[in-house]
Amino acid sequence: MRELRGKTALVTGAASGIGRAIALTLAGEGTRLFLVDIDDGGLATVAGETRQSGVEVLSRRCDVGRGEEVSATVAEILAKWNGVDILVNNAGITYYGKTEEMSVENWDKMLRVNLYSHLQFTRELLPSLLARREAHVLNVCSMFGLFGAPKLVAYCTTKFALVGFSEALRAEHGRNGLGVTALCPGFVSTNLFTSAPQHETAKEPKVPPKFFQVSPERVARAAVRAIRHNRRLVVIEPLARLTCTAKRLVPGFMDFFFHLGRRKRVARKMAKLEAERQLSRAA
Repeated sequence: MRELRGKTALVTGAASGIGRAIALTLAGEGTRLFLVDIDDGGLATVAGETRQSGVEVLSRRCDVGRGEEVSATVAEILAKWNGVDILVNNAGITYYGKTEEMSVENWDKMLRVNLYSHLQFTRELLPSLLARREAHVLNVCSMFGLFGAPKLVAYCTTKFALVGFSEALRAEHGRNGLGVTALCPGFVSTNLFTSAPQHETAKEPKVPPKFFQVSPERVARAAVRAIRHNRRLVVIEPLARLTCTAKRLVPGFMDFFFHLGRRKRVARKMAKLEAERQLSRAA
């Protein structure tokens, strides 16, 4: 898809961060936009910013975690534009903390927002995407869709699934003119971590160091290049590239790293459990 001018694009999670940056970059290329987010105020602001590029911009408040709202949004897109040429599945949330302390509600919400919504948008728009000479689906995944990390189990689960979905969809429909990209940035300077739900024992949000973060604008430029050149997988940010390369070349290294101190930790755990049992018996 070398020419983006005059094309139409749906961007989810468009009110801030990566979604906003991708929307602005596509608008600068002359792409008409349908912007979706749950944040009314942020969505209105980004819609105004993108219109300054002289393109047609529509927006709709949508809680992508609710299937009926996703279907209503797709129905409006089909009615107004008969679908889109570019689908950017970007909406996402995270949770940092011990897996056993994560509530059922947070688990369900993450699955619905990070995974099910992207599958539903793609599934319901797929006939119209395939009816075009060329179309593209850009799934904003993460480096945590390529390797697992502690205290991000639910997030990794959704992102691994989205990477696999992207690969399979590309394999099935690549010959039919549908491009699919799994965009896997590392840490990005957004509100993803600061807005994440926390366990009640957490003192403050866990935020990656600034020197590891890249700007949303850099991610957006890489995203648009991926659409133009039909890139299969795009990994952004030096730490992400280094870690993914290490996993590919030395598969056991990260597993070894995460198991350092295992014996001591297990011994401390068992000692603590035994002490608790002794106290219980004494009581």
